[in-house]
Amino acid sequence: MFKSKNNSTDRKTMATNSTNGSAAHPTVNMISEESRMKGSLNTKNDVRVSGVLEGQIEAGGKCIVTQTGKVEGDVNAKEADIAGTVDGEITITNKLILRKTARVTGDINTKTILIEEGASFDGACKMSSKPESGNKAGTKKDLKTAEEVSPKG
Repeated sequence: MFKSKNNSTDRKTMATNSTNGSAAHPTVNMISEESRMKGSLNTKNDVRVSGVLEGQIEAGGKCIVTQTGKVEGDVNAKEADIAGTVDGEITITNKLILRKTARVTGDINTKTILIEEGASFDGACKMSSKPESGNKAGTKKDLKTAEEVSPKG
């Protein structure tokens, strides 16, 4: 009664990966709320952390840390949307979003950043077209005091 002529084609299209034509597989790796994981998480896909991860994340896609999520380690990804807590360096090759509930302690390296009012960020931030992991965003030797910048006298 409600079938359309293209219904089977639509399903095939939805279940096909447009990049290689293979059947779609789940592309989000999840750490659920009330779960705790120790170790590194490496993936070419997206990551969603609602629990606690003690270790680093290397994601070829987007890293989402929900309001209940906590990462105790570095985050390296193409994009990130942080609403929870990250204690470590964040390196994002495209866009980083810090939601109003985000709590970040560590340096940030990114191409683009959006920080909502209420987010907490304790660290240095470096923005460049090609952020690199391990590229400290502002080490103490790079920082100058007000006197060094405009000396008196």
